[in-house]
Amino acid sequence: MTTTSMKTENTVWHNQQISKEQRAELKQQKPALLWYTGLSGSGKSTVANAVDALLFKLGCHSYLLDGDNVRHGLNGDLGFSDEARIENIRRISEVAKLFLDAGLIVSTAFISPFASDRALAKAKLEEGEFIEVFIDTPISVCEQRDPKGLYKKA
Repeated sequence: MTTTSMKTENTVWHNQQISKEQRAELKQQKPALLWYTGLSGSGKSTVANAVDALLFKLGCHSYLLDGDNVRHGLNGDLGFSDEARIENIRRISEVAKLFLDAGLIVSTAFISPFASDRALAKAKLEEGEFIEVFIDTPISVCEQRDPKGLYKKA
């Protein structure tokens, strides 16, 4: 598995002719990352989808990266150990940064249980670009919803 300590050798970063600022100016918006976090079943995806739909309606260029959807492709090789969860968030934070560099407003909906992982995601971005939104739903409500059957297994 790829880890956060992985370094790519024999590669050089190539600067692009068009900057993030130019892309944002063209789109007439400020790139931002809305990082939704909370328990399974808390409503992260529901809230993130509603906000993304509102941004779209307002004419914003946005994209939603949902935890379950990303695990069908990019992160399909990862399990749910602590190490795999850390790698899941590392990859997502890299993808989100690329989208911000393209001038988009990005929403992510992931459990992301480790504060250190969220801090690393924030550190990749410029000041004011990372907005963490904790969906604070009582565990009793999450247990009632339990869309994945996780609470029954516990």
